[in-house]
Amino acid sequence: MLPLTADRARAKPNSYLARVLRLTLPASDLIEAILQGTEPDGLSLEKLYRLPAEWEEQRRVLGES
Repeated sequence: MLPLTADRARAKPNSYLARVLRLTLPASDLIEAILQGTEPDGLSLEKLYRLPAEWEEQRRVLGES
């Protein structure tokens, strides 16, 4: 298996690494809600992967769900 270089990571935005790194972006209050079991209805791993990076935008998107 080839080592994962920065160039390879950028070239494959749908790679496992890219998806996992996206999970570091949710707003702190969203993470707290998930840990407490009070996350927004309908929240799924797929939705977490697709959340925008900006916290205010995340709250707006999830508020519309």
